[in-house]
Amino acid sequence: MLINLAKLFLRNLLLAGCSSIFADSMSALSERVKRSRRRRSMAGGGGAAPPPKQEELQPHPVKEQLPSISYCITSPPPWPEAILLGFQHYLVMLGTTVLIPASLVPQMGGGNEEKAKMIQTILFVAGLNTLFQTLFGTRLPAVIGASYTFVPTTISIILAGRYSNILNPQEKFEKIMRGTQGALIVSSTLQIVVGFSGLWRNVTRFLSPLSAVPLVALSGFGLYELGFPVLAKCVEIGLPQLILLIIFSQFIPHMIRGERHVFDRFAVIFSVIIVWVYAHLLTVGGAYKNTGPKTQQSCRTDRAGIIGAAPWIRFPYPFQWGAPTFDAGESFAMMAASFVALVESTGAFIAVSRYASATPLPPSILSRGVGWQGVGILASGIFGTGIGSSVAVENAGLLALTRVGSRRVVQISAGFMIFFSILGKFGAVFASIPAPIVAALYCLFFAYVGSAGLGFLQFCNLNSFRTKFILGFSIFMGLSIPQYFNEYTAVNGYGPVHTGARWFNDMINVPFSSEAFVAGLLALFLDAMLHHKKDSATKRDRGMHWWERFRSFKTDTRSEEFYSLPFNLNKFFPSV
Repeated sequence: MLINLAKLFLRNLLLAGCSSIFADSMSALSERVKRSRRRRSMAGGGGAAPPPKQEELQPHPVKEQLPSISYCITSPPPWPEAILLGFQHYLVMLGTTVLIPASLVPQMGGGNEEKAKMIQTILFVAGLNTLFQTLFGTRLPAVIGASYTFVPTTISIILAGRYSNILNPQEKFEKIMRGTQGALIVSSTLQIVVGFSGLWRNVTRFLSPLSAVPLVALSGFGLYELGFPVLAKCVEIGLPQLILLIIFSQFIPHMIRGERHVFDRFAVIFSVIIVWVYAHLLTVGGAYKNTGPKTQQSCRTDRAGIIGAAPWIRFPYPFQWGAPTFDAGESFAMMAASFVALVESTGAFIAVSRYASATPLPPSILSRGVGWQGVGILASGIFGTGIGSSVAVENAGLLALTRVGSRRVVQISAGFMIFFSILGKFGAVFASIPAPIVAALYCLFFAYVGSAGLGFLQFCNLNSFRTKFILGFSIFMGLSIPQYFNEYTAVNGYGPVHTGARWFNDMINVPFSSEAFVAGLLALFLDAMLHHKKDSATKRDRGMHWWERFRSFKTDTRSEEFYSLPFNLNKFFPSV
């Protein structure tokens, strides 16, 4: 009898535990507030007590536009500063422009001359695509450059059996390039149709701040393999670059009084020049004479082979490698890569709009930008870059570092891309920057983009278990699934999906190797399926009520100011 009474008492105590603890904590908080008020009243000498500072107990207010941005989209800095900032954007995008041809051209059978021509072509097309995007696309300060997403599919084309019997390296390079051109031209139709028809607008209408968090966060954090692992290939120049970049951008500005933003705004130029000179001194001093070939390739400043092979003046022109060839399987595989790039660019576009202090992107504007990105992939296929294009995530991070989101600055950087793509020797000098220096820049820029995604948590209710499940599960699986696919490929030489049709393998393996794609897809699906239309609390938990006014292009006047096309061209785009 006594045992049963004891069990009943313990069960009632456990059931009432949470509420009693909460009540005790609330009463304790109330007592502390009363005591602090009495102390302030006594300290005031008997006068009227000052009103309590309620803001100390309140969370930070929600900001639809990111504050503390020096120059937003429509407010350009002075011309001298804008030119230097544009050159800085050009330096940052050179990393991807050089690293991709450096890994692909030798597999194609090309040498330093073909590598230099491919870099020039990528630069030229990137300049054109950036101008198109800033003038007619989203009108955001987004740089459109070469994308790593297309690399596995391009490698699959390189390993195709019909090229294995070609003995002449020059002939092999040109035929592979022509096959890549055909696949890119076909794959560009996917983004052109999905964007300009408004289909992507209908998909992104379901995107809420909650589902945007994993998509944007892993658009930056998911590129961790291009950060410290590449930096560590030559840690003696990569680590000083990272340390100097942080010192110039984060520490020195707080030590200097005044409103002149010099060191933080031009931290990339200062740090790269110092470490580049230091790396050159190590090279000419013989520090790498007795090292292995991999170390010399990563550390030496004279091993790129681009400067000597680059022509003085050369204009990239359409179909410079010959008429493109088409293969149905390779085209389908490239379309899968194009769709993954579309999803990743959506996250990058959202990050750019945040760091440009713009309002959230209306779905119609995002769809229009995707359509113009498809035009950019079409230009990549016509000119023969060998790789598709998407939003440069590293340049989105540079917006956060400089706090300058001006459209004019990015348009100036597009001018530098076109200029140095034509004057090959001058462009090759900057393209010879060692890869560990570039990787050190990525460590900071990719982190900024990832934190932009985390910033959307301010619109969500983090005390909701529904929110916690969608966030935790989508981010964890977004990291876990690609890790499995990448490890499997590294060990076996092929992906988990391994059939006789290489193009079909790429259609499955490439999407599930992208962290941003997996996380964004899961978050969007779970957020839409676990949403109850009759439950207004769920709508508020996912932050949808904050973005309601930006669902349409003309609902908020700020959207028209940021995203309207020039010359009254909005009427020609039905997605708007």
